[in-house]
Amino acid sequence: MAWDFSTEPEFQEKLDWMDAFVREEIEPIGLVWNAATDPFDVHNATTSAIVKPLQQEVKERGLWACHLTPELGGQGYGQLKLALMNEILGRSQWASRVFGTQAPDTGNAEIIAHYGTEEQKARYLQPLLNGEMVSCYSMTEPQAGSDPGQFRCRAWRDGDQWVLDGEKYFSSHADFAEFLIVMAITDTEVPVHKGATMFLVPRDTPGIEILRNVGLMGEALGDGGSHGWVRYNQVRLPADAVLGEPGKAFELAQKRLGGGRIHHAMRTVAYCRKALDMLCERALSRETQGSVLADKQTVQNYIADSFIQLEQFRLLVLYAAWWCDQGDPRQSRTYISAVKVQAAEVLHDIVRRAVQVHGALGCSNETPLAGLWMTVPLMGVMDGPSEVHRVTIAKQVLKGHQPATDPLWPNEWLPQKTDEARAKFAQYLDNTTGNL
Repeated sequence: MAWDFSTEPEFQEKLDWMDAFVREEIEPIGLVWNAATDPFDVHNATTSAIVKPLQQEVKERGLWACHLTPELGGQGYGQLKLALMNEILGRSQWASRVFGTQAPDTGNAEIIAHYGTEEQKARYLQPLLNGEMVSCYSMTEPQAGSDPGQFRCRAWRDGDQWVLDGEKYFSSHADFAEFLIVMAITDTEVPVHKGATMFLVPRDTPGIEILRNVGLMGEALGDGGSHGWVRYNQVRLPADAVLGEPGKAFELAQKRLGGGRIHHAMRTVAYCRKALDMLCERALSRETQGSVLADKQTVQNYIADSFIQLEQFRLLVLYAAWWCDQGDPRQSRTYISAVKVQAAEVLHDIVRRAVQVHGALGCSNETPLAGLWMTVPLMGVMDGPSEVHRVTIAKQVLKGHQPATDPLWPNEWLPQKTDEARAKFAQYLDNTTGNL
């Protein structure tokens, strides 16, 4: 029976090294540089000078770009090992850059590796893997939300070129990316999931206009957010700008977004762990009404409930990762949706308790709790809102059930079944009595 919750010693050594490395070398960087774009902008000479030596240490340890298989230029650790790694890397935004796993570059590298031509891989994939450039994934539209049927961004053939026209919203890092992966409708005569195409678009292509950079909650207006509202104004692209095949964009998107969703959940484990650690530290050090908070029953309940929720969520994430490694798309899709939904709820509950126990300090901008709290609504909407993922889960669960034979009774409690059970039990008693 193969059922093991341990990690093999060789990989555990790598995790232990990562834990110390992130704590001692990477987390302190975030105390000095914390602007929205700092962890991702490879063109910042100051931060690059600090990050590159750390990246070299990671590469020497064989821990660089572990999200891709060896034949695609990565380490090929699989989702289960990535989950264990992301529990550590999620503690700092800078860690993803140092380990070559920053979004959206990871997902973009994955679909280029799987679907790109050799020329596209040479131009875009290798520099991404080397951490030499930044990319953007431009899919969301201002009016569309989670309904792709509302997509208006179009592309059409004009001779030996494609013409791209429309607007995209929340295109992260569009202002300093070297290229963008853009989804556009190329065939309006078929359903949207069969008529969309992805394009590789160099950032300096004429016609790309950033209307404004949108910041996240907590970031001041006009303070340089990193999520571009982009207008593609009759952008002309060569025929070889297509990524994959025309009409196959949603197939590529599922390949990309599925991995992204589970990676968000993996990192959420780290966010929750940080909040729980802060909660416990505060409980042991803050004194009120004659004793430390850790002696108060309400605070003990906060700690116990947070521990239970975190451990349940962590095991669900690891189980989802295991299903991904098994290569079962139906099961993995269900569990990815499950952890996507749970991420926002568990993070909300644990961070809220930590903020409450920290009091006024928890409401300030002088601890990581404010940033964690503002991450909660993001987890509920990015890569598909929780409501959509609940529909996916329900549909998959329902496939394993049948409607009741009699609408008035559940199948196992049908009157005839009850009578059969009574008769069987009576016969059992007769046989037993006869043998006494």
